[in-house]
Order: sequence, then structure tokens, then C-alpha cells
Amino acid sequence: MPDSDKILKDMSKKNRSGIIYSTNPEFEFNDSEDEPETLSPGQQDLRVWLDRKGGGKVITVVKGFIGITADLEALGKQLKALCGSGGTVKDLEIQIQGDHRDKVITWLTSKAYKAKKAGG
Repeated sequence: MPDSDKILKDMSKKNRSGIIYSTNPEFEFNDSEDEPETLSPGQQDLRVWLDRKGGGKVITVVKGFIGITADLEALGKQLKALCGSGGTVKDLEIQIQGDHRDKVITWLTSKAYKAKKAGG
């Protein structure tokens, strides 16, 4: 592959993230998005919501986790096992099928997380 083709491929629209052109000859494009360090449980301030999805189904949503995605997914897995329910981790929040707010808050506070109910 010629060098010009490689440069065009590296600077595709998908990889630019807002950088269009730089006049600085020493500019180096850095595409890495650093995830924040995972805070200790005592520093986390989590909110537990009840949300309704299409078809009237209810889900418990945990928001406010600060840290790397792997730690959020591990916490989500523990909460899904605790509730005996399915769910997912996406958009930086944990979604668990069903209304498990009280059970989730009790478990989180027992593990030293700051957690409370939010929403209406």
C-alpha cells in the first residue's frame, strides 16, 4: 500500500473525532480515549432509577458509576446475579430487568457504595 493511501486510511472520518486539519507540523493525532480511573466504592455516588421500556416492561437502572468499562461490567454482572434477572451494561449504566431497586440499594450500601433512589 503506498504511503498516501495509508495516511488517508488512518485519517478516515471515523478516526478523526472532530480534527479536520492542523497547521502545526509537529501535530500528532491521538485517537485514544482515556477512561477515568475507577473510584473506590466509598467515592462512587450511584443513583438507582426505575424506568419503563417499550411494552410497559420495567427495568432498574444504576447510573453514576465512574471508572473503566470492565469494572462497570463486573458490577453489572454481580447485580444481575443478585437479582436473578437478566440485564445489560450500556451507555455507562447498568440495566436490570424488573423492579429491584430496594435489593440493589441494600447490596450496594453493604459493599460501601453510596447509593440512593432517584427519579419519581
